[in-house]
Amino acid sequence: MKSIRLKLKQNLVNYKLPTSFQLKETYPLPPYSTIIGMIHNACNYLEYKPMQISVQGKYHSKVNDLATRYEFKNGMTYDSTRHQLKVGDYGISMGVSNVELLSEVELLIHIVPEDQSLVEEIYNAFKTPREYISLGRREDLVVIDEVKVVEILEERVRGENLRINRDYKAYIPVQLIEKKRVLIEGEVDTIEYKGTMYNLTKDYALVNYGTTKSPKVFRKWNKIKVHYVSNVVASRRREITLDEDRYMVFLA
Repeated sequence: MKSIRLKLKQNLVNYKLPTSFQLKETYPLPPYSTIIGMIHNACNYLEYKPMQISVQGKYHSKVNDLATRYEFKNGMTYDSTRHQLKVGDYGISMGVSNVELLSEVELLIHIVPEDQSLVEEIYNAFKTPREYISLGRREDLVVIDEVKVVEILEERVRGENLRINRDYKAYIPVQLIEKKRVLIEGEVDTIEYKGTMYNLTKDYALVNYGTTKSPKVFRKWNKIKVHYVSNVVASRRREITLDEDRYMVFLA
């Protein structure tokens, strides 16, 4: 099984938590859906291509910044005393919001498309991009340090313990920890759930909750339960997923 491995850097970035409004909080690493969106945009895909993603990385610190906020109410007509923008007959208000940003982000991402014939296409999209690549907000540009096609292997760990990069953290699907395929060092054994748990969006299906004559179509998200942890070690004598350069991979 082949994968595209990306090593990326970003200066200031926000991977927005969908439930944050007054302060636009950020995930510590980009969720799967954000990475999949970046890939589809880079490749100019107009329909969803199933794939598995592994993401790990680090950031230096968090800072807050100001951003422009746009608000509108469905069907509210333009009123010059309360709206700053007019779109057709409707009004939009402009204001100020706070955004949480991660600084000096480093990412190690593995992409495994279900259709393996797409590997070369995705590789080329990042090797020679048609436009600048962003991850997070549109303005959150990435610096691509490495793009490489690597083989993904299932291997039983022998000898020295394998670890993720120093200072890196990773999203690890719950089942990998429950099956003890990976261990978290320095944690209390009696704690059932180590690290921070997230319910990350990955992909979605369009579901009609209305009728045929009066459709009400919403996105129904497929979510992956993960632990966000550091000090990750491969469990000895158990199979672990690695790439050919022995980087640990946590696919979801």
